[in-house]
This record gives sequence, C-alpha cells and structure tokens, in this order.
Amino acid sequence: MAHKKLVVALSMIVAASPLSAAKPDPAPTAGAPTASADARYCLRVEAVTGTRLETVQCWTREEWAELEVDVDKDWAKEGVRIIT
Repeated sequence: MAHKKLVVALSMIVAASPLSAAKPDPAPTAGAPTASADARYCLRVEAVTGTRLETVQCWTREEWAELEVDVDKDWAKEGVRIIT
C-alpha cells in the first residue's frame, strides 16, 4: 500500500513539473531580409580545424549560392548583418 501511494505521489509531481508543461519554441520561418543585388549577407561560419574561433563571412547571395549555402534557410540561425 505504501508503494502505491509513493507511485501516485511521484507521478503527480512529474505531471506537474514545468519541464513537462514547457512547449518548444517554434523555429523561425522567415528568410533573410531582402536587399539590393550587391548587398552582402554576413553569416557565422564554423571554426576551421585547429581553432575554436568562429568567423563571420560576408558574401552576396550569388556567392553564397556558389558555396551551396541557402541564405534564406540559414539566416535565422547564423545571420549577423547585411552590408548594403
């Protein structure tokens, strides 16, 4: 009987915990802001082997496309600024 009460009490605590009630934040769906054709989009780039420092690279949409990077897709996560 004591075990049954303990199980009920623990299940109520778990059900009421903030972690179980938390909803994940929805992923942003908006792409990069539009700018002129010669605008450069600055994105964070992974650190190169041998260093832990991230770099920020600024290229036009066409230059990013040549590197197989979709600016609209990666902007929400890696976007820094636009240079016009």
